Amino acid sequence: MSANGQQGEASSAKAGLAILLIDDRPEVASAMEIAFRMAGHSLTVAHGPEEAFSQLARSRFDGIVLDLNFTPGKSDGKEGLACLARIMADDPAACVVVLTAHGGVRMAVAAMQAGARDFAVKPWNNADLIGKVEAAVAREPTAPAAGGTPADRNMPPARILGESAPIEELRQLIRWVGPTMAGVAITGPSGAGRMLTALAVHAASADAQNMPLRIDLREEGALDAIGDTSGSVILRYPDRLGELAQDRLAARLSENIRPIAIVDRPDALTPALRRRIATIELAIPPLAQRRADIPILARHFVTDAAIRFGRAIPRITEAAETALREADWPGEVRGLAAEMERAVLLCDDGTIDTAALSIGTPVAASAPAENDAPSFDLDRTEKAMIAAALAEHHHNVSHAAKALGLSRGALYRRMERHGL
Repeated sequence: MSANGQQGEASSAKAGLAILLIDDRPEVASAMEIAFRMAGHSLTVAHGPEEAFSQLARSRFDGIVLDLNFTPGKSDGKEGLACLARIMADDPAACVVVLTAHGGVRMAVAAMQAGARDFAVKPWNNADLIGKVEAAVAREPTAPAAGGTPADRNMPPARILGESAPIEELRQLIRWVGPTMAGVAITGPSGAGRMLTALAVHAASADAQNMPLRIDLREEGALDAIGDTSGSVILRYPDRLGELAQDRLAARLSENIRPIAIVDRPDALTPALRRRIATIELAIPPLAQRRADIPILARHFVTDAAIRFGRAIPRITEAAETALREADWPGEVRGLAAEMERAVLLCDDGTIDTAALSIGTPVAASAPAENDAPSFDLDRTEKAMIAAALAEHHHNVSHAAKALGLSRGALYRRMERHGL
């Protein structure tokens, strides 16, 4: 090794770094995990952007090593640059070192312009790569963090998962208004992620290094908890207070307080309180408006549950993902998380299929083949199970009909009725 002394000092000075590797090749991950561990660091592997965002929502990392290509045969770096853009948008102070092919100077330059702190050229020397990562972590970021390092690094990051347009719009609004002192009212169905969104707004604020004060205004004496506080205050259910109590709350919110409110009915707020806490309204979309995100969330919750329960991480079948995506979720994201925890505990072969789910039952074998009338209560469940059966049998209608106990013609009619 060249510059052994300098590298040794850097290694000892920066020992114990938590690094996330985003690379789809298992052989690279295995070799790199050994190299980083021998240097005194821990390496967590994500095999693609979706898995990386899930990991970043679960843990905090000192540095990220990002390959710029994930799909076999692709070498334009667009996938990696898109992943980098999302990482930097969520955290402008993220420390990213990108991996680029020999001669890929243009991609390396584009990555540096997008916020990466350094790059390594393939094939790389492990010692050189580790030295680059250690040096990058030690350097001050060119862009400041949206807020700052949280007081408790063990506190899970507040990252909102999903790729749908409504969720990306929500993330953009949080990035835009988070750094301000504007009052934010968060609306949407219970269980959709309102508290997570409130924490994400706080994480994007200038007060992110401090724990936000949380006040449930349904509790006795909740107004007294505000006192002389400053910084972010998360207010739960101010709309459930009477008019007099709402006006008292508005008077207690000094200019040093950044109110972030979780509200069921914004129209129930008094004008004075609404002006103070609802300068911006962030509406959380229900799962019914972001069905494409359901499999992403399901895989994230499965991994979470498997880690928590000490189980191997099971695979979700295509049919089960289809059933999850088409099902109704009265409990929203919270209900989906509970469903996936249950499935992790019940599956015993490393696979979550439709049988492991409790979201509905298959179409009854005795269902009439002709002139079927829609079932009011089971309509949505029927659609979910038909979609799951089609996915399970690779859209072979005859096989799916047999699995559901229907004639081929009856299944076609139900598919047409449900828009499948």
